[in-house]
Amino acid sequence: MKIATSFNVNPKIQNELTEKFPTIEFSFHGAMKEAVTEIDSAEILVSYGGDLNEEVINKAANLKWIMVFSAGIEKLPFETIKQKGILVTNARGTSKIPMAEYTMGMILQVARKTKQLIENEKLEEWNRRLKMIEISGATMTIIGTGSIGSEIARLAKAFRMKIVGINRSGRSVEYFDEVYPVTEMEKAIEQGDYIVSVLPSTPDTYHLLKEHHFKLMKNDCLFINIGRASLVDENVLIKALETGEIAHAVLDVFETEPLPKGHPFWKMENVTITPHLSGVSRQYLSRCIEIFEHNLQQYVSGVNDFINVIDLDRGY
Repeated sequence: MKIATSFNVNPKIQNELTEKFPTIEFSFHGAMKEAVTEIDSAEILVSYGGDLNEEVINKAANLKWIMVFSAGIEKLPFETIKQKGILVTNARGTSKIPMAEYTMGMILQVARKTKQLIENEKLEEWNRRLKMIEISGATMTIIGTGSIGSEIARLAKAFRMKIVGINRSGRSVEYFDEVYPVTEMEKAIEQGDYIVSVLPSTPDTYHLLKEHHFKLMKNDCLFINIGRASLVDENVLIKALETGEIAHAVLDVFETEPLPKGHPFWKMENVTITPHLSGVSRQYLSRCIEIFEHNLQQYVSGVNDFINVIDLDRGY
């Protein structure tokens, strides 16, 4: 059995994997252009996902399983993978801790006017008239109640916030006070002082938030998107910010990345931009490896009790 990787793997991790699984042939490569030379003989491929296309999948004649070291898999050639009957697992949940910390940090930054305070400090300006906001007792609406949304909700409970969730079925989830199905999402959106989206990019989530949803939001609402930018058309979001339908947006994901110079978001005072790093953490890779090792043990033993199996029809 051969496992090929298409990204640089730390030598220490390479040694640990080969020691734990001595019967498996590991072929470590720094990029797909190197891995593709052996892809036809690999049974398992470990990738970050962005380097996978139909050409690679078709070349991988013996491929049985793809492990994606990322939660975002929207660029995968799902139809080709499905036709070949290839198992796909991903790293869903590995970023929940940093993304939850990011969310609470950004909420506090906006509420306590951190950006303005830093600017005033640079200008040596003593201004005590800034409007400070308490987040304690406020309502947070989280679009997506999976591992990331649940971790955000857990942290928000420390601030005595009311947590309202939106998911496909409306099923109850721990740490959420109320959960509504997508078909009734308006009931959740209109309550939120803070609205956070953690949704992946799928056909069902594409432009899910529309103009009328922003009209329902509170005028002093803070909108945070750490899921995927395809949730809302950027022009709709810009209009909502310009007309005061919402007060502020914290955006970590964009339709085009890097966000181009000259884009309207850069100049908008009520927008906070971060370069798609809400999930960045030194612990990220070790958590991915933990999932991979568990799944590899299941694969080798034939038990097949895998973590994070992707539904190729739904795309997540």
